Amino acid sequence: MAEIRVPRLEKGQTKIKNVPIAVTPEGFWCCPSPGVFQKPFKPQPSLNKAKQPSQNSSIQPKKVSINEVKSGPTNAGLLVVDEKRANGSDAIVLNAPLSNEKAGRPGPNKVENMPRKVTIEYGEAGTGDLKVILLGKQGITVKLSVHRSILVENSSFFATRISEQQPVFPCLEIDNCDDVEIYAETIGLMYCQEMKQQLIKQSVPRVLRILKVGERLGFTKCIRSCLEYLEAVPWVGEDEEEKVVASVTRLEGHGIGVGAVLKRVSSVTEKPPKDTLCRILELVLESKEEKGRREMKSIVLKLLRGTSSSSADGSCNETIFAAFQASLDSLLSLFRQAAEAKLDDKPMSVRETAAKPIALQADNLLWMLDILSDRQAGDDVAVIWANQRELVSIHSGIPVVVRHYVSLVSARIFVLIGQGAVLSCKETRHSLLNLWLPPLIDDYKWLQHGCRLFDRDVVEEGIGRTILTLPMEDQRALLLSWLGSFLTNGDGCPNLQRAFEVWWRRALARPAAAAAARVD
Repeated sequence: MAEIRVPRLEKGQTKIKNVPIAVTPEGFWCCPSPGVFQKPFKPQPSLNKAKQPSQNSSIQPKKVSINEVKSGPTNAGLLVVDEKRANGSDAIVLNAPLSNEKAGRPGPNKVENMPRKVTIEYGEAGTGDLKVILLGKQGITVKLSVHRSILVENSSFFATRISEQQPVFPCLEIDNCDDVEIYAETIGLMYCQEMKQQLIKQSVPRVLRILKVGERLGFTKCIRSCLEYLEAVPWVGEDEEEKVVASVTRLEGHGIGVGAVLKRVSSVTEKPPKDTLCRILELVLESKEEKGRREMKSIVLKLLRGTSSSSADGSCNETIFAAFQASLDSLLSLFRQAAEAKLDDKPMSVRETAAKPIALQADNLLWMLDILSDRQAGDDVAVIWANQRELVSIHSGIPVVVRHYVSLVSARIFVLIGQGAVLSCKETRHSLLNLWLPPLIDDYKWLQHGCRLFDRDVVEEGIGRTILTLPMEDQRALLLSWLGSFLTNGDGCPNLQRAFEVWWRRALARPAAAAAARVD
């Protein structure tokens, strides 16, 4: 970093703040750091010294040789002025005409509240033939000493404004600049031959600001350089991605190629979402690596929840239902094979081998059941499951170590109905309980001890609540059947005592109380 240093001046003289200037690989003197535009200038008390500089002395920006401009690097000096100059000829005051004013010294309490004035000189000092004055909305005024030919060559905005000047004036004013700092930096980029080198050290938000100003100025070279930068760098976070896409999309109708940037988020040849989702489900459902499968199931479930209200719901649900039916068909085929193999007479190792693919398909069904219930389509799954009579008929002929995974699906459906997440009709609920509750009771002991994620309390609550949604006659038949199993198997049977108590109150206590009231 290079730094311009000037001696301290006394009261009545110009107060100049030291400004850090960064030298780029090309020799371009960058715009002051944001702190120059944002931090207020504080007055410093003067010191009485034996020798004081003359009040008529002038201070010039750092000068560079004109030969450096010809050979490649371009330099700009900077001078930041904190209050009116002593002679008053170059004063820059916000919302004031650019005319000579009397030299005046502000009071000590007014210095910090005065509008900040910044002077920036591009190219070789003293060679500029045009003054561009930027009037910022935050009370900042920036005067740029520039070269008319460079602005006309690079900016359609300046080319139009300058051509409209009749006669030609040495000053051009831009009002209501919402980002003075970036305006100054973007104009400075017109002096760069390798603009990419200037942008490479910037952040994405700052380049978006430069892109916005470049668009307003009609600075095509700058716009293209910003697009090249945005195409190459990563975008961090969804918020930044949305800002990039919005900024770039705004340029689509201006004849500037933005396709390279937008291809990161969209593609003309992209396959339909249905095909992509189908492929994702296929990869997850066929995976046998436990850790990766578990993590991807969680991610896909979360992402699908985030799109559950999109217009593509119908197509997405159809794809998931197709995958659910495919897994159900595979499960039925595995049950048939297990029944034909007569696994009761085979050693435990053979049974465990036969159980693995059944466990995989049952896990797939559970995952897709959760997805569809989140998308308000779980009632259709309940209808499908209530019609699996062949699966139930084969169930009892297969060893429990092989078959019990299927009862997890039944238990999950009962839990969803009990929680009100699946709204099935009375006939479906009745069919589910009549068809799948007996197999579930038969497998209950294995479910408790063989499945680490099995939550007995939740399952029993779900079964009981599902039973209590039926008419009283159906409640009586189901609970009396359960009572016989519970008295026989004890802890190896679901404990539906809460549901039994509710049914007892409905069937016996309430009628008895009503009869007693009538007698009275």
